[in-house]
Amino acid sequence: MRLWHEQIIHLLPKNQLLGQHRECCALRGNGWKKKHKTVDYVFLYSPYHLFVYHSLVMDEMEKRGYKVSIEWRDKNYRGQKVEKYNNLEEININSPIYKEHNDEYLLECIENLKKKGIEL
Repeated sequence: MRLWHEQIIHLLPKNQLLGQHRECCALRGNGWKKKHKTVDYVFLYSPYHLFVYHSLVMDEMEKRGYKVSIEWRDKNYRGQKVEKYNNLEEININSPIYKEHNDEYLLECIENLKKKGIEL
């Protein structure tokens, strides 16, 4: 499980982009606060940060012609099996959404994709 650096979301191949959507859905739902070495930093922030990140992923999906369930555009939605947030506080978030998504992490993501045979 990995959240790709936000600067490369628009460059991700179909499988990685759709996989990122599934990962965001899982993290927003029952996966919230479940430990995973690669994405534990997400839990240091408000769930609103993940919503903003997921919105970038959904925007790119829609640009490519994929349909996104409208429910995921609701900041409070957490999936069918998880209770919604009660008006999750909207906060002003600058780029990068996660401070961990720095230049070093960008290079790490690019190298990870290269190992999978994907050149950006």
